[in-house]
Amino acid sequence: MKALIIVGSRDPKGRTARSAEAVLEGLKSQGASGEVIFLTQQKIERCRQCDVDGWGICRAEGRCVIQDDFVAVVDRLRSAGAVVFANPVYFSDLSESMRAFLDRLRRICRNDAGKKGLAGKCAIGICVAGGGGGGAPACTVSMEKVLGNCGFDVVDLIPLRRQNFEMKLDVLKTTGRWLAACPSSQQQ
Repeated sequence: MKALIIVGSRDPKGRTARSAEAVLEGLKSQGASGEVIFLTQQKIERCRQCDVDGWGICRAEGRCVIQDDFVAVVDRLRSAGAVVFANPVYFSDLSESMRAFLDRLRRICRNDAGKKGLAGKCAIGICVAGGGGGGAPACTVSMEKVLGNCGFDVVDLIPLRRQNFEMKLDVLKTTGRWLAACPSSQQQ
C-alpha cells in the first residue's frame, strides 16, 4: 500500500513536516510506502467561484477549470491507498495552502465524477499548533468536516501542540503502522 501525505506547511524541517515523517516511518515499518507533497511547493490557486452562483464546472462535471498543479495532486490522491493531511494550525484553522487545496477538492467532490477514487479512502488529519496550542482541536473539527464532505473515510484526527509534540511523535508512528492495514486502503 502506498499512502500520500499532503503537508500544508512551508517548513520542511518544522513540526508539521516532522509529524508527516513520523507517520511515514510507521507506514514503512509495515512494508507500506508513502509520498510526501508540500502544498506550498505546488502552484495551486484558490477557487474562483466561476459563475454568478459561486460555482462552475466543479459542480456539473466534478473537475476544475483552473490549469495548475491541483489536478496532478488529485490524481495522486486517487491512486494512493490512503491519505494523510498534515496541517500547521493558524488562527485555530487550516493553513492557507491547505485551505486553498481542500476548498477546490470539496467543490469537485460535489459531483460523483469528482469523488471517483476518493470516496471511502482512508484519511487521517493531523493538526499541529504552535504558540499556546489551543487551536489544534478546533482545526481538527474543520478538517474533519471538509474531508467528510469529500467522501473520505476519516479514520483518525490527531491534534498536536508544541507542548506535547515529542510525545505525540510515537502516536504518529503507531498511527502510520495502523494505517498500513486500514481496510479501505486494501481495496485500492
